[in-house]
Amino acid sequence: MIIAIYGSRRQDAHLPALEAFLRSLDSAGHEVVMHPKLYNYLLQLIPGALRCVRRVLPSAAEAGAQLCVSIGGDGTFLRTAQWIGAAATPIAGVNTGHLGYLTAMGIEGLAGLVPAFEAGLMRSHARSLIEVVAPGLPFSPYALNEVALLKSETAAMISVAAMLDGVPLADYRVDGLLVSTPTGSTAYNLSVGGPIVQPSAPVWTVSPIAAHSLSMRPIVINDSCELTLTATGRTPHVRLSMDGRGVQLDTPATVTLRRAPFDVHMLQGPDYGFASTLRHKLHWGED
Repeated sequence: MIIAIYGSRRQDAHLPALEAFLRSLDSAGHEVVMHPKLYNYLLQLIPGALRCVRRVLPSAAEAGAQLCVSIGGDGTFLRTAQWIGAAATPIAGVNTGHLGYLTAMGIEGLAGLVPAFEAGLMRSHARSLIEVVAPGLPFSPYALNEVALLKSETAAMISVAAMLDGVPLADYRVDGLLVSTPTGSTAYNLSVGGPIVQPSAPVWTVSPIAAHSLSMRPIVINDSCELTLTATGRTPHVRLSMDGRGVQLDTPATVTLRRAPFDVHMLQGPDYGFASTLRHKLHWGED
């Protein structure tokens, strides 16, 4: 089996588990594809464990992997999804970071991950993405969590005119406007007062950031719609942010958002559940 591995380079505390995992893949005859940054990091620390690595690729979209393993936090998982691209490779997130909504499995589960996958004990959950059409994007146009139009100066707010399938929706006077997938509803969207959305729901949330009118509230729209945002302001630039990647756009700036033509396939263990994850991560129902 071909296994793609992407990971954070801050893994010093977990090197014994990573070394044992890689050696087990080698013993089982699996072929590993690894991102260059992780490979170069591990090459300095556990070079003997890298015998299973057959290819080191900046993009794994064409690697033909049957399984992808993301080792880090939620930010690492987002970068893993970008690394895999439009390939339908299921991604298992192993959490060595902080909160871990996307990477629910702990490092202790790494040893049994591949056997569980081969035995059919892991469940795949499709997660939708947003495709962004904007001038001069220097990176992939897809976002798994959210897309935001933000003011680039600290002093001046911006105006964002939103159109839904060509029909005017609202004129926002804000510090920024955030459009989130259900997956991203527990990320930036949650911190600006947007709703938590069940991951399987075919919707986006549109949440104003520091709105200058009390009537501007988060709304939920169907993700089959096309959303066009035009930002203007007293400053010559706004910032477009997509899953932590950012680019400066000249004003007036127009971006169009639509559902991507492919999904990210997230692997979870048989005990995973949306309600139980929220209850645990947000400490609901605890004294």
